Formats: sequence, C-alpha cells, structure tokens
Amino acid sequence: LNAIMPGTNSTQFVPESIMSCMELTLITSKSHWQDLRPEWDHLVASSFCSYPFLEYWYLFNWWESLGGGEWPKADSTLQIITARENGALIGIAPLFCSQKSGFGPALRFIGQIEVTDYLDFICLPDKLESFLSHLLDFIDDNAEFSTKRLELANIQDGSSTLTLIERLCEQKQRTYEMSILQPSPSIHLPSSWEGYLQSLHKKQRHEMRRKERNIEREFQAELVFSENSTDINGEINRFIELMRNEEQKAAFLSPPTEQFLLGLGEAAQTAGCLNLASLMLDGKQAAAYMNFIDDNKLWVYNTGWDPEFSKASPGWVLLVKMIQWAIENGLDEVDLMRGGEEYKYRFGGVDRHVVQVVTERV
Repeated sequence: LNAIMPGTNSTQFVPESIMSCMELTLITSKSHWQDLRPEWDHLVASSFCSYPFLEYWYLFNWWESLGGGEWPKADSTLQIITARENGALIGIAPLFCSQKSGFGPALRFIGQIEVTDYLDFICLPDKLESFLSHLLDFIDDNAEFSTKRLELANIQDGSSTLTLIERLCEQKQRTYEMSILQPSPSIHLPSSWEGYLQSLHKKQRHEMRRKERNIEREFQAELVFSENSTDINGEINRFIELMRNEEQKAAFLSPPTEQFLLGLGEAAQTAGCLNLASLMLDGKQAAAYMNFIDDNKLWVYNTGWDPEFSKASPGWVLLVKMIQWAIENGLDEVDLMRGGEEYKYRFGGVDRHVVQVVTERV
C-alpha cells in the first residue's frame, strides 16, 4: 500500500504483512524534516549507537551545504525514511540520493563522506533487525526510489548494522560488499590522570612531561575554552586560519567548506555540544581544537596551530591538557576519530575502523 501523506510532500508505504505494527514513510521535503527535529533528537539519544554526527543539528547543517560542496545540489535529493510503531518513531534511515563524477547514483547516508567521522542508522536497539528488514523491502518495492543501490560509508566496524544487513541482504537476494575506509583510534579514560600516565609507554610518559615542563618554562601557558563566546563566527574564523597552516588542510578549505565549518560551529554551540579549546602562549593562540561533547565523550573533530610556536609542539601539548581536562571532568573517552596519524597511538589510542557497505538488488 502506497499513499501520499496530506501536506507532508512525502510518500507512505505500509506492506500488508506489517500494516498493523510498522509504518515506513519517505521524506523528501526539507520542511517536513525540520518538523521531525524533537522526535529525531529523542530517538538519537535512545538509539543503538549515539554519535553527535547523527543529531539533527549536525546533519541539517551538513545538508545546507552538502558537506561544504562535496555533492552537487542539482543532483541531490533527500530520501529520509522513518519507521513508526503505534505512532511512535522507532527508526530513521537518514539517506539522500546523489551522483557525481566517479560516483554513480546511489542512496547514501546524509553526511558522508569527507567531513563526517561516523554515520549509521538511528533506531531503538531492540527494533534494529526488524527495521532494517522492512527498510530493504521498502526501497526494493517502492517506485519512488530511482535507484535501489545503497552505498553506506563511515560505519564503525563494531556496529550491529554490519552483521544484520549482511544476513538480510543474503535473504533478500541483494549483493553485499564491505570495505575498510580508515582507522579511527580512541582513548578510553581511566578515573585519574596518574592512572592514564601509567597506561602509557614509559618513553611516551617521559616525553609528555618534558614537553609540558618546557612550554611552561618558556611561556605563560593557559588552556582557554571559547564555546560560550558571543562571537562564535569570529572564533571559528580564527580557527580556520590556524587550520590553513597545514598544507593538506589549506587545500581542503574551499569557500563552501569554510561556510560549512562556520555553520557547524554555530549549530554546535546552539545545541550545547561545542567544545572549542585553545592553548594560549603569552596571550597568543598557539593551537586550537574544535571538539564536541556528547554521550560523556570528547570528540576531537579538527585541529589547527600557529607555526610561530612550532618548536614548542603546541598541538601536542594542547592534546595533553585536553585529555587531563577530560579525566578531571569525568568523561569516559577521548575519540580521536578518523585517521591513522602516529601521535594518536602514542597517546594511547586503541584502533577501530570505519567501513563502507555497498548493496544492490541482484
């Protein structure tokens, strides 16, 4: 059964076999998506996995610029699928359909790939298998979808989604291919700073203490947080300028990407998730981290530093101070997110990976 929902610019599909218990709805209208915000965030908080990148404030900001211009607006459409039982929202597939050079038409997660670290479905834990099963049927049986191919990137390798969707694809005559994209190290925090130091290799522990002593001997060092600034755009602009000092990041910072970051800072501040930390040396901003606080974790999103202070390793020292601050504030984890840079492991990062799943009808 397919039906256009009055006033929603969306299509509802209710397979006869589950008509009494689950309704799946396709949302293609941005205004209808906006109406979902309270329910959306409530479901993310109860979902089998909870990342800041799945919250409304993050994904809506990403959609406004399509990841800072990563995807062309002319070829991109919302394809959000929601599932309800007895009127209650129990599952969301935050999808869009797009294509560009080198990437054919497919349904993808809103947020993938470049500027978002982790993505997944949003669903109550005990409903996930049923939701994914009905979701695949909904896509395969509904003519509203111009493509039945899914390319789902940035899923953590421990996600329940992977084993469930592989089994379901086999049952439903769909292909299934999983590939590793990147490592994503994370530091699980003990209850004390001394406990953290003892968990490190002796050489790393000595190096950490030596650099902290050196920087505090040569400069007046201060850890400053700016997330409550009344000029958050100014703070993010200064952060972008620090990012520009790394060649790879400078090439990445196109005007649309800068607009994405500015919007992200404002959205994160409004949502109460922003953690913008700076290491000030003699009153100058030597390094900065743009982080999020969510689910009792510190999520290290991006970094920048001033080469004037390069001999003092300001980014390195700032990370030390951030880890200590996180422990003192009772956080469980410092997630260093995507990328296998050596320093992440020297600070105690434990490896995980993000993967991509591709599936289409046989």
